[in-house]
Amino acid sequence: MIMKKFILAAAVAAFAFGAKAEGYQVNTLSAKQLGMAHTGTALHLGAESMYFNPAGMAFMDKTLDISASVTGIIADAKAVHDGDTYKTDNNVSTPIMGAAAFRIYDNLKAGVAFYTPYGSSINWTDNWPGAVLNQSVDLKVYTIQPTLAWRIVPGVSVGAGLTLSWGSVNLNKGLVSSSTVDMLTTAMGMGSVFGNTTPASVNLNGKASLRAGFNVGAMWDINSRVTVGASFRSQVMMKVKAGDASLTYVNEVARKILGEKFDILDRANFAAEMPAPWVLSIGGAWHPVDRLTLALDARLTGWKSYKTLDIEFLSDQLRPYDQHIVKNYSNAWAVSLGAEYALTHRLDLRAGLMVDTTPVNREHYNPETPGMTKIEPSVGLSFRPIPQFSVDVAFMYVAGVGEDNASVTYTDLVAASMPALGLPAQSRFTADYSVHAFIPSIGVSYSF
Repeated sequence: MIMKKFILAAAVAAFAFGAKAEGYQVNTLSAKQLGMAHTGTALHLGAESMYFNPAGMAFMDKTLDISASVTGIIADAKAVHDGDTYKTDNNVSTPIMGAAAFRIYDNLKAGVAFYTPYGSSINWTDNWPGAVLNQSVDLKVYTIQPTLAWRIVPGVSVGAGLTLSWGSVNLNKGLVSSSTVDMLTTAMGMGSVFGNTTPASVNLNGKASLRAGFNVGAMWDINSRVTVGASFRSQVMMKVKAGDASLTYVNEVARKILGEKFDILDRANFAAEMPAPWVLSIGGAWHPVDRLTLALDARLTGWKSYKTLDIEFLSDQLRPYDQHIVKNYSNAWAVSLGAEYALTHRLDLRAGLMVDTTPVNREHYNPETPGMTKIEPSVGLSFRPIPQFSVDVAFMYVAGVGEDNASVTYTDLVAASMPALGLPAQSRFTADYSVHAFIPSIGVSYSF
């Protein structure tokens, strides 16, 4: 039972992380559009429309359009627990997008895009007080999307793409808390041994198999100055069919004390699934003067589908312990406002603001996903040394509004397995969280 509870808690953490977007969604895939707060639902973006709204690709006036972007997410989270402050030590995350579109007929375009719609990482380090909940997580989801777009009449288009997604997850978390194990070693006459050092940690590593979905959209040029659009990207259930767990002890004392109960984790396999939720986007674009474009997007992400995390244990010994963990996320809106001004025929300037609301349920507030509403201003520009080639750069700053007194209940494995200690089997971790991120992006595009 104790082993089952541990694997279950660890698998829960394996599918969440904190960084740029709320939940585990990425909204930083185009250097050009990041400068406009990642708007694009009602804009004619050529190949990049395959992500924002496939119908927009139908308005492409080029024979071939190629675009690629890479973004760096430099994110930091902070937790204040019992009066002390703890900070993450994150690597730079690098979501990417590449797209190529070509003309079949004047009113029919085709293309393919590759992007990373979900994924990022967080590292709280090995020995912070919340290590039993999370030490580090690295999750990636990749999508390839072949797409067709058709301009039905001069001002109206539709588009559809097939999304093929796969991914991976790598999680490290503390197996037991140092304070509880020190109580055990004291009772054994050994005194306090571990202090602030996590006695044992576990790594869970798994790959999500290929899953299919779709991305569809429609766009209408009401007149030469006003465009409206809408798109819908379907939900895809990402499944880890056979994840692997491996256990490490900080020293031989920890192995001697805990090994008999927990060594079996080195042979444990698990299966789990989580949603890459649907996204409904609606948007409008307005050209008040020839050189100026204003865009407004509203995106509703279907996080409500993330009600539980379902776990199946692959060993016959663990089959009776299949469980469903309640998450109860809520659907969440992100609203973006962007502007672009063509300063010269070679140089475009951009600015924007995104407000990204949180789906996270406060009753299940884990540090691996320090969710909170985020306010995200951005700036950017494009420079064309020749008419066919563009270099795009952008910068976004992410400011979380903060989440105070957030807590989560977890099982103390040592206390639960040794009731003679007289300690509560259920513990609660509470902290005040804040996050911020710096997001530079660079991209290039070529068309003829």
